[in-house]
Amino acid sequence: MEALVLSNVTKLYPGFALDNISLSLPRGCIMGFIGENGAGKSTTIKLILDLIHRNSGSISVLGQDNLRGLSQVKEHVGVVLDESCFPDNLNAVNINFILRNIFRTWNEDKYWSLLNQFSLPRDKAVKDFSRGMKKKLSIAVALAHDTRLLILDEATSGLDPVVRDEIQDVFMDFIQDEGNAIFMSTHIVSDLERVSDYITLIHQGRIVFSQGKDELLENYGILKCSPGELQALNPKAIMGRRHNSFGVEALVHKSQVPPGLTVDRAGIEEIMLYYIKGERAV
Repeated sequence: MEALVLSNVTKLYPGFALDNISLSLPRGCIMGFIGENGAGKSTTIKLILDLIHRNSGSISVLGQDNLRGLSQVKEHVGVVLDESCFPDNLNAVNINFILRNIFRTWNEDKYWSLLNQFSLPRDKAVKDFSRGMKKKLSIAVALAHDTRLLILDEATSGLDPVVRDEIQDVFMDFIQDEGNAIFMSTHIVSDLERVSDYITLIHQGRIVFSQGKDELLENYGILKCSPGELQALNPKAIMGRRHNSFGVEALVHKSQVPPGLTVDRAGIEEIMLYYIKGERAV
């Protein structure tokens, strides 16, 4: 059973549309959900959590339709949003007291273990936490019940590399259980090269691709050549191109580049930028 499935989902706003998007996240995997600001990432997450009404399509969360069955699986869904949702006057002890009466599967031992792992104080008010401390508190809460699907909306944004690395280690531990999955929206694309199994790119409300990370890195590369050499390629091999004073660079399918032309490695961030900002082949 897939952890998360979106099928032909549409959400209409004045001047913007989330347009007929589909994706599938298998259990045991991490999906990085990437795109520029305003592409539709947060809107998609709000639809998954049934925080806003969709115009059409279907969404399945842990095998349940999210309009009718989300309450049945809420114990198994952990959510971390960009901003902390805890009242400033609460501390970790207060939060534990409240949430053990909300979640039937609340695990106090796991909660305190995660707080110790993150070096978070028990009696310090949330208002006195740094941004990184608030993010780690949110992650501890999201994982301290019987979580099977972890949904993250810019959970590592604004954090220094050391804290991000610490949090990524926790995600990797979580995903060791093949029944678990993570859906991770972020603009820090470099983090995804370490932890993700799948990458989904959304641009202007549409899914550009949703593929295995290793497949993307294996199939695409950066070709640096003359305009004439690029012109000789099959246009279908070119995903995006940029002209510079030395010639032209293009994101290409490696398999469709003839021998004699050198294709350099393309990272996830480069693939995204060429798809979004590169000139399309004509």
